[in-house]
Amino acid sequence: MTSGDTCHAEATVELELDLQDAWDVVVDWSRQSRWMLFTRVWATGQDGVGVGGGVAARTSVGGIGFTDDMVITQWDPPNECTVKHLGKIVRGTGTFAVEPRVWCGITPADSKVVSAFTWSEDVIPPFGRLGRLAWPIVRPAFELMMRISLRRLVKEIAV
Repeated sequence: MTSGDTCHAEATVELELDLQDAWDVVVDWSRQSRWMLFTRVWATGQDGVGVGGGVAARTSVGGIGFTDDMVITQWDPPNECTVKHLGKIVRGTGTFAVEPRVWCGITPADSKVVSAFTWSEDVIPPFGRLGRLAWPIVRPAFELMMRISLRRLVKEIAV
């Protein structure tokens, strides 16, 4: 758990893309629908670009779900985007951070540029104190879903 009422979750993956291409992929809101588990995502205000831009995500399983409306509070392309979750179920912030990396092979020809993509969430769990107490049990499953989504992203860009 982090400070205050928020609980932290995080997952990172390496993308075989340069920094700008990685950024373009992770903030392509509608494309997220193809790799985020159980979620359909779309841009709302300002086409989902820049501080004040809007994004919405509908998460559902078996017809039961919720829509998460978000506003972009930090926009620093091609490095970081932070959104504030505005809903009653999901509150807090989510951040997509992209940073360049170089993968060094045995020979210079084997080396390549990759980008590390970190998806982090600082959420205020529903149900108040009960939700915060349950976080140590919920977090591993939440992060597993994040990691599965990121593996799907890796497959998505390999196509």
